[in-house]
Amino acid sequence: MKLPTIRLKTVRRTSHPWIFQKMVEKPGRLPPGSVVDIVDREGTWVGRGFYNGHSRIALRVLTSDAAEDIDAQFFARRLQQAVSLRRDCLQLDSVSNAYRLVHSEGDGLSGLVVDRFGSLLVLEFFSAGMYRFREAIQEALLHHYPGSRFYWFAEEHVQKQESFDCREPDLPPPENIVENGVRFRVAAGGKHKTGFFLDQRDNRRRLADFCSGRRVLDLCCNSGGFAVYAKTLGKAEEVVGLDVDEQAIDMARQNANLNQVRIRFVQADLFSWLRSAIAGGQHFDVVVLDPSKQTRDRDAVNYALKRYLDMNRLAMQITRPGGVLLSCSCTGLVGETDFLEMLRRSAWQVGRTLQVLQISGAAPDHPFMIHVPEGRYLKAVFALVW
Repeated sequence: MKLPTIRLKTVRRTSHPWIFQKMVEKPGRLPPGSVVDIVDREGTWVGRGFYNGHSRIALRVLTSDAAEDIDAQFFARRLQQAVSLRRDCLQLDSVSNAYRLVHSEGDGLSGLVVDRFGSLLVLEFFSAGMYRFREAIQEALLHHYPGSRFYWFAEEHVQKQESFDCREPDLPPPENIVENGVRFRVAAGGKHKTGFFLDQRDNRRRLADFCSGRRVLDLCCNSGGFAVYAKTLGKAEEVVGLDVDEQAIDMARQNANLNQVRIRFVQADLFSWLRSAIAGGQHFDVVVLDPSKQTRDRDAVNYALKRYLDMNRLAMQITRPGGVLLSCSCTGLVGETDFLEMLRRSAWQVGRTLQVLQISGAAPDHPFMIHVPEGRYLKAVFALVW
């Protein structure tokens, strides 16, 4: 069957899968997420992928092989590659029964994220095209993980931008997972809709190395990932977890109970709690600061950096001299260079010095293509605070 053809306004000089509206000659009316052939200004065929005339990202290129159709077999092949990376190369089944199975552009499937939590597979859609192929995607995943249950969703702003209606199934019951021998209870569909921050797996394990016999503070603790690691594997003397979200604190307490450890979780605003604790002379040996994404808007990057600056100034003040600070940012629009400069400014403003031990990112089940740097979003800086 002949596909609709979309013509670019220029010659294509990049292999990045995103092509924006301003680079595309508008065709006739096509349903959002239609599979199309793509030609450049001179009529040369350059790729095949999804077209969406309602989205800022008009084209998502999925293949540059003219012989490769975008059909159920295409998704079976790409998902086979994604599963093989996690199981055969990274050997994650020996570490955890929870990991990211598909990381969008990092696995050649722009607009799709899949997380595995035991027998539950959670699909997040970022494009109308991927949502249209959801049944083929689920069928291919069942081939590798038979008997799995599915939950899927798309954020409201994505549905609006991509002009599609994602009808979520009923919420699944919570699932228990194991990661490096530590147990967690995962509830999909809540504040963090996929259920758990899998990208911090290796950073959680690394943090535990600093915690033996020490006093640990986990700021923006969410469901308690760093806090539980600090107490179980890290053998910390005392752990305090702080988050403003009541549901997150409730899940964090459940996770502490699952591992039979005592952690003090506090529901409070980070800024007011830290200012009060600093005024009271409190200090911690190890401090984790892992706030939520600060902006999705390129025009608000300076605002996001100001928020990070304010949070890190307080986090550094409550860290004892020679103590460890792990400062994280999952805001993709904030690059590593700008994040490090923000940390330098934070330290200077409060009269402290940072000795950086390690700069990390997302666990390797969150790969990124070298020609798609947007996939490298997580910054995790381990430093001593002097």
